[in-house]
Amino acid sequence: MIFLTIGTHEPFDRLVRAVDEWAGGASNADTVFGQITSEGAESYRPRNFEWVDKLTPDEYGNRFEQADLIVSHAGMGSILTALQLAKPIVIMPRRGHLRETRNDHQYTTVQNIGERAGIYVAETEVQLPGVIDLAVAELSSSSYSDRISEFAETRLTDALKAFIHRDESWRAST
Repeated sequence: MIFLTIGTHEPFDRLVRAVDEWAGGASNADTVFGQITSEGAESYRPRNFEWVDKLTPDEYGNRFEQADLIVSHAGMGSILTALQLAKPIVIMPRRGHLRETRNDHQYTTVQNIGERAGIYVAETEVQLPGVIDLAVAELSSSSYSDRISEFAETRLTDALKAFIHRDESWRAST
């Protein structure tokens, strides 16, 4: 199953429409399920796959765990959840200039995500179908199992502790 998730705060019609168009021409479109927060009458409604506006946290977790592939906005919550569950993920950023979000923080995320195994990036809806096709093709030819911990790496927490303690000693001296 391919699980489309766009986050919980605002619609992402450009991504939903692109997945819907891909699903309309794909032989495995019946395996797509979407959680597409759609607040307002102008939100796009898919015709080629099953979807709901919102899922409960338990339903969302179950869909995420059952999925073979995640397609998502470039939100860190979705990316980290996919990495924790060792699920390959296709991400497409919301864009500030298109008024899909307040700024281009998601675009910056995809620019800096690197070549991490299991993360496929489509910067635009034009690129998305080919990126989904690549991810689906690689599902059968590779076994992605690079899980990350749900906890921060020790070197990050150590750096944060050092920064905090340095800041505390600076304050004490002023």
